[in-house]
Amino acid sequence: MQKKIKKKTHRGAAKRFRLSATGKVKRSHASKSHLNGGKRRKQLRHLKKKDYVDGTQEKLIRAII
Repeated sequence: MQKKIKKKTHRGAAKRFRLSATGKVKRSHASKSHLNGGKRRKQLRHLKKKDYVDGTQEKLIRAII
């Protein structure tokens, strides 16, 4: 009998996504690393917070992390 082949973790995705306690996939916002001088303070504050991956992409992301 053959062993079941395990899928390797996609290292780039592992650094960008985390699973929450409820099982949802968390992600960070883009557009906050540079060129922030023209963005409003409120906008930068909202970009700091984490967000959840859309349900249509969640299955794909979960398979590679």
